[in-house]
Amino acid sequence: MHELTNFNITPYFIEMMIRFAICMAFNWLIIDRLYYRKSHRRDFYFTFLLTSVAIFFLVFFMIFGLDELGGKTSMGIGIGLFGIFSIMRYRTDAMPVREMTYLFVIVSMSVVNAIATTVTLSEILLTNCFIAAVIWLCERMLKIEHTKLIQYDRIELTKPERREELIEDLRERLGLDVYKVDTGAVDLLRDMTILKVYFHPQNDKEGRGVIDTKIKLDKNDLSTV
Repeated sequence: MHELTNFNITPYFIEMMIRFAICMAFNWLIIDRLYYRKSHRRDFYFTFLLTSVAIFFLVFFMIFGLDELGGKTSMGIGIGLFGIFSIMRYRTDAMPVREMTYLFVIVSMSVVNAIATTVTLSEILLTNCFIAAVIWLCERMLKIEHTKLIQYDRIELTKPERREELIEDLRERLGLDVYKVDTGAVDLLRDMTILKVYFHPQNDKEGRGVIDTKIKLDKNDLSTV
């Protein structure tokens, strides 16, 4: 009971908040300046930020609590990582590869900043800077391909010799600057096919555009006519 009424701030709490501030500053930099600038996905922005907060405090208090009780830190890390990566399955829809990669990076940075209690703050800062720099280089070197999956009804245009005619038809019907098309499954009974359309974003100098959030078409998405 005495511990519950003791409001003194300990050096442990100050160190935790400093590490938390560093962790959140770099996570925000990665999420806002590197990820969100291209994808504009507010739902993942929300998920990444709150996940980083929850993971940091979960791991930090777990490790500190095990050390205080004389437990093995390695066991605590194993249990924590098992819980961390299990949360990636809470979604109902499949997460795109890029978003999954960013989630893995955000979770890893939160764990590193929370666990590395024996590492100096300068070393933590250098590690975070290195990770952010690698992500920035990857984003600069690799451009996002803007794509959409569509259900297409003119399968006669999917022949290789009519590829230009197919692209022109898609440009007219979709209103997008289509430059490449990949043909997927073909249903001859219903006279339709699945196309993956690549297009240049319009009126967007930074290349943000619109990225289709669907990575595949389910049976419920297909026309039965």
